[in-house]
Amino acid sequence: MTRADFLVAMLALGMLPLLYNRYWEEPVEGEDAEIMAGDDKKLKVSLNTNRRLNIEGPLGTSVLEVQDSRIRFVSSPCRGKQCIHSGWLQNTGDFAACLPNHISVTVRGNNRHYDAINF
Repeated sequence: MTRADFLVAMLALGMLPLLYNRYWEEPVEGEDAEIMAGDDKKLKVSLNTNRRLNIEGPLGTSVLEVQDSRIRFVSSPCRGKQCIHSGWLQNTGDFAACLPNHISVTVRGNNRHYDAINF
């Protein structure tokens, strides 16, 4: 290892705490949720009101529950039930989807921790 390699490695290690503080902040609690059903149907739901929502998809009805500023899938007609296993969503940027039933939920707020998500 040359001196230049050593210098670059030390510079990179020295930048890690700065990058950690900049990009991995404390999670921020969301204010509302955006529910998408299919390609064009969007529904904005406040997380401040406790309620149950029945959302229709191609496979049937998915049930979502809003409680104590959180949201989750309670039931869904899909096979794997990954949407249900994702649990409660409460922080800005949290996301869950029932892909077979074409329903997704994203928690929104004023402070976003990302600028884009790619799948």
